[in-house]
Amino acid sequence: MTGDEDDRKGIAAEWVDGETKVLEAPGDHGAELRLWLRLLTCTTLVETEVRRRLREEFDSTLPRFDLMAQLERARDGMVLGEVSKRMMVSPGNISVLVERLAESGHISRTTSPTDRRVQIIALTPFGRAEFEKMAAAHADWIADLFGRLEAADSTVLMDELARLKGSIVASLARGG
Repeated sequence: MTGDEDDRKGIAAEWVDGETKVLEAPGDHGAELRLWLRLLTCTTLVETEVRRRLREEFDSTLPRFDLMAQLERARDGMVLGEVSKRMMVSPGNISVLVERLAESGHISRTTSPTDRRVQIIALTPFGRAEFEKMAAAHADWIADLFGRLEAADSTVLMDELARLKGSIVASLARGG
């Protein structure tokens, strides 16, 4: 067993999440809260592992990966404000990421021809090639993490999560 495998098994053995804690007093929590905790636990486990692998295999972070993913979809680049909205983070956080990725040669910054106050950021050829490697590895990691689900189970889960998303959006629209 490698050191990484030992670390992961140790984390799994020590992992006590909100969902596990609820099992200690299930009568105190409704089904909706238990469902929320299950979703949060799954999300946290996957995100933690993706962050670890990005750091170890690519010396990168999840926010950098996310920013590059947004830019990969926008061949002509994007305005900083649009990136901020899509990633649902403050423009200040985006500016720090942009600065670091520009310094490393992953992205370029140009001034908008119509408004000199606006910067357009885009992946450089180097950044695009690096992102493609990360994205391929990321897809493999997710496939591995979700690998014990049968195709039919994945389809049912996607359908049910779509219904949940609809419920959440409807509640938010009502001011829920």
